[in-house]
Amino acid sequence: MSQGAHLEILRPFQVTCGGRRVAVSHAAQRLLAFLALHREGMDRRAVAEQLWPDCTPCRAAANLRSALCQGRRVGPVPPIDSLDHSLTLATSFSVDFHDAWDAAYRLVSGECKLPDGDGLVADLSQVLLPGWDDEWLLLHRERWDQLRLYALEALAQHFQTEGRHLSALQASLAAVSIDPFRETPHRIAVEVHLAEGNVASAVKRYQEYRRLLQAELQVAPSPQLTRLVRDLTPM
Repeated sequence: MSQGAHLEILRPFQVTCGGRRVAVSHAAQRLLAFLALHREGMDRRAVAEQLWPDCTPCRAAANLRSALCQGRRVGPVPPIDSLDHSLTLATSFSVDFHDAWDAAYRLVSGECKLPDGDGLVADLSQVLLPGWDDEWLLLHRERWDQLRLYALEALAQHFQTEGRHLSALQASLAAVSIDPFRETPHRIAVEVHLAEGNVASAVKRYQEYRRLLQAELQVAPSPQLTRLVRDLTPM
C-alpha cells in the first residue's frame, strides 16, 4: 500500500490508506490480523492450518489462496509479503497494536522513560480485536491482557507519585476492568483517594473489593490493603 497505510486491531478491525477507510473482506481481515500478531512471519502451511483448523489441508490451503487474492484488493501495493514459503505483513503497514505493545513492554521492562502516559492509558484500555472469537486469537489476547495490566499498574503508580490523581485513578480502574480480582490496582485507587483526602471514596473502594473477593473466592484482601483503611471506619 501507499505511505500512510494503517491497520487497527485494538478497536474494531479497520484498514485506512491515506486517511481513508478501505473495505476488506472477512477472510482478508482474518489473514491481516493474524499476520499482524505474528510479526516475525509464518510458514504458509502453518498459517492455513491455524486460520482454518477444521478444514482438510487442501481446503485450508485453498482458503488461504483466496484470502491472499482478496487481500491484494486492499490497496495498490500488496499488504502481505511472501518470501519462499513464509508470509508477513508488509512493512508499509503501521499497526496500532505494535505501537501499544512496544510502548507497554518498554515501560514494564524499565527500558525507557515514561512515554505519553495518558495516550498510552487509552490504548491499554482497548481489547484486542473486540467481538472476535477465533481460537487462534485467545492466547494473543491473554498475553496482551497481562502486559497491559502490568503497564497500567506502572502508569498508575507513576501518576500517583507525580500527584496526578485523576490520571492515576483512570489507569488503576482500567487495570481493574481487565482483572477485577487483582489487588494492586485496587490498592493504588485507595491510596489515591486517601492522598486526595477522599476518605469515603477510599473506604467505598476497599469495601467493594472486599465484598467481591468474599462473594466470588471466599478470601479477604491482604493485610497491606486492609491497614490503609483500618482506622478510618469499623471493619
